[in-house]
Amino acid sequence: MSQTPDRPELETAILGGGCFWCLEAVFDLVDGVEAVVSGYCGGHVDSPGYREVCTGTTGHAEVVKIVFDPARVSFRDLLEIFFTIHDPTTLDRQGNDVGPQYRSVIFATTDAQRETACALIDELGRQQAFAAPIVTRVEAAPAFWPAEVEHHDYYAKHSEQPYCQYVVAPKVEKFLGRFGARRKP
Repeated sequence: MSQTPDRPELETAILGGGCFWCLEAVFDLVDGVEAVVSGYCGGHVDSPGYREVCTGTTGHAEVVKIVFDPARVSFRDLLEIFFTIHDPTTLDRQGNDVGPQYRSVIFATTDAQRETACALIDELGRQQAFAAPIVTRVEAAPAFWPAEVEHHDYYAKHSEQPYCQYVVAPKVEKFLGRFGARRKP
């Protein structure tokens, strides 16, 4: 179990599904999630910056690192939300955000997470939950690099911006519509 050193009952998940602002805005609302940090994972450059990652040449994905209490929200619950708020069938793309930095990826921090993710992807495939095959990759979690401070809590600070209104807000609404009971009190 990938535990946090100061609170061993907590676990860490790392998910990439397009712009990290979208994922952060949703997972910040989930009951049982203690912290969400936007960042970069999966590339070949140490300490990448936003501008570098946006070129698509560093190999990193925009991700969120989620610290959660598995007694209140399971990893599978987080994945069900993840598969609802982004399109796991488009390779290196989420809407108008195009490039490998926007790929759908689950960076498993434990073998149990890898098994859970693979089982859910198989289940959703058998159910034909999506009109096209799921392309989400499941990989072992490499180094996580936090994004620059201006990207943290971006939606909460900039919800009036057009990108937030037209891209982030609909994902938040989708979460609330389907998983409203899982919202923090």
